[in-house]
Amino acid sequence: MENLEKAIAEIKRSLPGMTLLENEPMRAHSSFRIGGPARALAIPSDLTGLSKLCAIMKDHRVAPMPLGNGSNILFPDEGLPDLLLMSTEKLQKLFLLPDGAIYAEAGVSLAKLAAFACEQGLSGLEFASGIPGTVGGGLRMNAGAYGGELKDTVESVVCYYLPEQGLWELPKDRCRFDYRSSLFQKSSGFVILSAVFRLQPGDPAAIAATMRELGEKRREKQPLDLPSAGSAFKRPEGHFAAALIDQAGLKGYAVGGAQVSEKHAGFIVNRGGASSHDVYDLMMHVRKTVYEKFQIPLEPEIIILPPDYALPDEGPAVPRNRVFVNEPNEER
Repeated sequence: MENLEKAIAEIKRSLPGMTLLENEPMRAHSSFRIGGPARALAIPSDLTGLSKLCAIMKDHRVAPMPLGNGSNILFPDEGLPDLLLMSTEKLQKLFLLPDGAIYAEAGVSLAKLAAFACEQGLSGLEFASGIPGTVGGGLRMNAGAYGGELKDTVESVVCYYLPEQGLWELPKDRCRFDYRSSLFQKSSGFVILSAVFRLQPGDPAAIAATMRELGEKRREKQPLDLPSAGSAFKRPEGHFAAALIDQAGLKGYAVGGAQVSEKHAGFIVNRGGASSHDVYDLMMHVRKTVYEKFQIPLEPEIIILPPDYALPDEGPAVPRNRVFVNEPNEER
């Protein structure tokens, strides 16, 4: 806590032009519309400011948490008094490179990225047009939908590596992309700054038609009218989480203001006034029930903060999304 306060004081002193929101309610930065105040939320205006912010955090041994759209996070009602979050919302550069690839900074929304690709006659990101996340958050979890994943389109990722206070450009094969996972999720110290996407030439009209078709499917099948964080659980191997939850009789089941969507059992929605404990307790009830009925563990896809929320004793130990883990020992 002392280190965090010193870091905040240095940010104010050394980076006076940076937006720094103290004791900021996170419900305003969460698609769930849930969450108490974080100690501070820093909003760099460009990559240079973000790099300087990272250096200050490193010097004071404070691990910042990067934040995109907050579309896959459950913030606690009690707040995060020991955490500084770093928003990428102003990192919005997006352009076509001379070789035909697309450069996008971490704060660019996936919808904007997909629309830009369509305008350029580049195919491969149609699946991402309805994902409510950013390039940074999407790469961290290897976001995907309708059979597509970001790992299929990314060529390289530029990130700031806190332990060395330097920039790394990692080709795709070093990013350790897997289903809803990546190096950036498994190892601490990485802050995604930008990425290069390599796509295939296509007909803009056909690309736009595919995007409209996928958008219609989303509106038809997903509860887009209520706050949520997308799919609550990862897809178990050989199964679909939504189907298991539905077969367990849990569609529409509610805890407080949180409910398993009546429209899509893979979503947990805030139907009004839900607390983080409502959502968490509902997720754990779903996990317990599905395991008891089918002996299939469900792993949360939503990042649950703080990372020491306990899982129930029933069923096998299930790995959770972690925000900070041991620093990697990377081979250069």
